[in-house]
Formats: sequence, C-alpha cells, structure tokens
Amino acid sequence: MEQLQYEKEVREAIQAADTALNYLERAERCLNSAGNWGMLDLFGGGFISTLAKHSKMDDAEREMSNARAALRKLSKELQDVGRIEELHIETGDFLTFADYFFDGLIADWMVQSKISDAKNQVREAKYKVNDIRNHLRNQIGY
Repeated sequence: MEQLQYEKEVREAIQAADTALNYLERAERCLNSAGNWGMLDLFGGGFISTLAKHSKMDDAEREMSNARAALRKLSKELQDVGRIEELHIETGDFLTFADYFFDGLIADWMVQSKISDAKNQVREAKYKVNDIRNHLRNQIGY
C-alpha cells in the first residue's frame, strides 16, 4: 500500500477511535450517574430513585450500543491498516425486571453490581482504544 493511502487509512482508524472514545466516555458518565442513584436506592431512596437509576441505565445502554457500533467500525478500519483487534463490550438488562418488582436490598445490590461491572468494561475498552489510538498516531507522526 502506498504511503499516502496508508496514512489516509490510519487517519480513518484514528477518527473511528475518537468516535468510540466519545461514546464510551458518555456511557461512563451515565453509568456513574446510575451508580449514584443506585447508592441512594440501596439506602432507601424508594421508587423515584429506582426510576432515575433505570433512566440513567437506559441512557448508558444507548451510549454503549453506539460505542459497540463505533468499535465495530474501528475494528474494520484497523483491518484496513493491517491491525486486527478484537474490541467489544457486553451489557445485559436481565436485572431490570427484578429491580422494579422486587425492589429491595438484594435486587438493588445486584443491579449496583451490574452497574459496577459495566463501568469496568467501559474503562477497559477506553484504555484499549486509547492505546490503539496512540499507537496509530505514532505511526504517522500525528
């Protein structure tokens, strides 16, 4: 691949990494907010805090879905520059039902644990994408 074409592909990969990082950061903010509402819920916040927590969890899920799409695009761009990376984040909503209908300490604790797991996954993905992005930038002196 000629140098100009290679640099173009690397820039596209960097742009895809920036987009993924943006969605991951937005998801992290939503998860932090959901975690804060979750702590209130754990200590007797009631139905309003449960609703607020799940609203933030829904926002985080939307941002994580956008991040997954951006990570797929980044993976494709990385293939274009000869770097194959496996990037993904997993989320699930199986605890939402239990939290609404069995609102209590155990269900709240399980949801809080799920929020914490998702935050760790987002942090891990951010670290990995930042590492890839920095490597790409160094390749073209960007």
